Amino acid sequence: MTIATRFLFRASPLATVARRATVITTPRFAAIRTYASAQSHSGGGGGGGGMGSMLVVAAVSAGAGAASYHYYLQGADTANLKKVAGAAAEGVVAASTSKKEPLDYQKVYNYIATLIEDDNYDDGSYGPVFLRLAWHASGTWDQAAKNGGSYSGSMRFKSESSHSANAGLGIARERLNRVKDKFPDISYGDLWTLAGVCAVQEMGGPTIRWRPGRIDGEEESAPPDGRLPNAARPDPQHSRDVFYKMGFNDQEIVALMGAHALGRCHRHRSGFDGPWTASPTVFTNSFYTELLDRHWVERKWDGPKQFEDKESKSLMMLPSDMAMAKDKEFKKWVEIYAKDEQRFFNDFANAAGKLFELGCNFKDDTKVYEFKRTNE
Repeated sequence: MTIATRFLFRASPLATVARRATVITTPRFAAIRTYASAQSHSGGGGGGGGMGSMLVVAAVSAGAGAASYHYYLQGADTANLKKVAGAAAEGVVAASTSKKEPLDYQKVYNYIATLIEDDNYDDGSYGPVFLRLAWHASGTWDQAAKNGGSYSGSMRFKSESSHSANAGLGIARERLNRVKDKFPDISYGDLWTLAGVCAVQEMGGPTIRWRPGRIDGEEESAPPDGRLPNAARPDPQHSRDVFYKMGFNDQEIVALMGAHALGRCHRHRSGFDGPWTASPTVFTNSFYTELLDRHWVERKWDGPKQFEDKESKSLMMLPSDMAMAKDKEFKKWVEIYAKDEQRFFNDFANAAGKLFELGCNFKDDTKVYEFKRTNE
């Protein structure tokens, strides 16, 4: 009987290599990449004294690249299999003792940038959904409970990715898996937050300082549902309750809301529909100018309550957006940012940098990056 036997060693980190080595006996061989939350599957197979053919693969990840050792054995017996397995194990040991080259995060940034523009998606850009992914992966931090945030990359688990507020973000995660494939040593939390930084900068926004060091934690680190803002809530206190738990003040809340200059809502995701601004792929202060300068009326439709501009009926605002123009303290900052785009850029960069690091345990000597844009 023909049996394909595979040894798969992954060294990211190398300490888990031997633990995750598996022998799979199956009539055929297929390679499938999944999230850490996906269940592993193995098929059973009978075996006799002689094997017709055998395939043993040892893949050893080292540094930012990967070295693969392929052995094709004809009529292999158990002794030969042990020899090959031993050779593969020696390769793992050698990889673990060799000096690991640090990731070049500017190269990672540059590669993410190549994935942003796509005429076949939305308004021609994945930038807004990349930023939303970074935002939602980070905005679950609760400073009282001391959990949540981007540090563990927990949205890769269904227990978090299935939260209603995260609907549609699988599109961004799946596209960014191309980056993970090319740079396997980057953690998901680092990848998603870096993608948010890249999206803002490549769409014309400010430079956001960023640090690496997040880990791929366990599912137990996933936060409970309900920590992200509810866009259907028109009361200013709701926004304060959510953001204050993260450690933000009123000025920072309004600055972060300025990200609504980008992207649009999708009825099949959030229930809401439409863009906030006429330029949803360019980072500007237009969220504030549109909020103040247009006449907003409740939209008459069969969806959840939202507002449309009376002038063109092509733009929309959410109930939580309208709260920014009604609350005295919030409106003060809306007016400041509507008049001074550079002030908004500066304050957004600081607030977003703070957001992406909520709950992160960085080493004291962790390098702070400021990335060059691809057009510089």
